[in-house]
Amino acid sequence: MDKPNFIIRIFWNQDQNRLRALWRLGLHTGLLLMMTTLFTAGLIFITVILDVATGTEIQNIVAGMGQIDLMEAPWLTLVIAPLATFLAIFVVTYLAGRLIDRRSFADFGVNFSKRWWVDLGFGLGLGALLMGLIFIVGWLSGSVRVTGFFMVPNSNGGFVMALLQALVFFVFVGIYEELLSRGYHLVNLAEGFKGKLLGERWALMLAFLVSSIVFGVLHLGNPNATWVSAVNISIAGLFLGLGMVLTGSLAIPIGLHITWNFFQGNVFGFAVSGMNIGATIIATETVGNTWLVGDAFGPESGLLSLVAMVVGSVLTVLWIRRKGPLRLHTELAVYKKTTTQNAPEA
Repeated sequence: MDKPNFIIRIFWNQDQNRLRALWRLGLHTGLLLMMTTLFTAGLIFITVILDVATGTEIQNIVAGMGQIDLMEAPWLTLVIAPLATFLAIFVVTYLAGRLIDRRSFADFGVNFSKRWWVDLGFGLGLGALLMGLIFIVGWLSGSVRVTGFFMVPNSNGGFVMALLQALVFFVFVGIYEELLSRGYHLVNLAEGFKGKLLGERWALMLAFLVSSIVFGVLHLGNPNATWVSAVNISIAGLFLGLGMVLTGSLAIPIGLHITWNFFQGNVFGFAVSGMNIGATIIATETVGNTWLVGDAFGPESGLLSLVAMVVGSVLTVLWIRRKGPLRLHTELAVYKKTTTQNAPEA
């Protein structure tokens, strides 16, 4: 065996004339870390302007960057920081798709077709519905107590502004987390797993599982996180990714992610992945049965969230079936050199 050619083949897929999946993922991660730093550094200048406009002290803004107290500098933590991450993931994924993966952006589940927007609307409604069910069951069981309405920390100013800041935060988070985990990661893992041992179907299923596990592990750094919450978040990754593998589109996952988080934190007052995100329409506290409704991490650490995910999965399947028979979009595991010219519709 020619040793130089063997080493080249470890890094380079000669048939596809591009880097292999493992190195694409590694390069994407490295570029993402660099671009996040650059965008954050650039956008930090905006916080100086906001300091003058809102009266927030500069030292509190800087301190807020290293802490999870989102109320110290709401514009930084709820708008500037997620905007920087959103821009970094969007730009890096677009450029990596074009220059490294040699795919179109639509191949990662974003194409803005008419059906894409309809599915997005379904996802938005589903997230709100499921979190509403969690709240109602928790309240009726005596596990959750309502402590007030239209609550907002004093440092956030008015209720409407605080609520809008939280909404912007969750819109950014819902988009960039899905684009990263269910878009770039899942597609590249599926392509990487596909080979002589695994066909398209099993490669997609393994990528679906692995990307969800990574999603859960990434949340271990959140406040009040435990291995139980990480497992539940991994299951949530499967729930969120169901729409992707059954439609080839991120529309349902993005919509579901946005409203699940927003209604959880800012309509019903639960913690979201261990964080309290500003204003809430209904202020609540957990007074018992944390195994059912979750603990300080939020509902994802309790049984009710798992039940809600099962219900949501059934509703997602029924929604997709209205357009025809269910099928796995195994093309996500297949690289086609012509996809940059002919982007598929969701």
